[in-house]
Amino acid sequence: MITYDDFAKIDLRVATIESADEVDGSDKLVRLGLSLGEEKRQIIAGIKKKYTPVQLIGKQIIIVANLEPRTLLGIESNGMLLAASSPDGPVLLQPDVRVGDGVQIK
Repeated sequence: MITYDDFAKIDLRVATIESADEVDGSDKLVRLGLSLGEEKRQIIAGIKKKYTPVQLIGKQIIIVANLEPRTLLGIESNGMLLAASSPDGPVLLQPDVRVGDGVQIK
């Protein structure tokens, strides 16, 4: 269990995937270029076994926006997308209607 105060520190936001590329040397990582409204950033996500880069472009996803950057295979990732686990691989969590990029999840 975490406290409400700990949970309140997590900044969940909606982002639109503007670009997606396979990460060389990995069988599961994809580099995503995201729009969070006026901010652009990239994250690295382990979703390649379920989604091709072409399938990802234009999708809105939910990300944890306030994680410290992390370097994966020499590429900096600035956030983490949210996905559910399934027997077929990760399933992206997405808004059921289009909303503005960068909108905070409350």
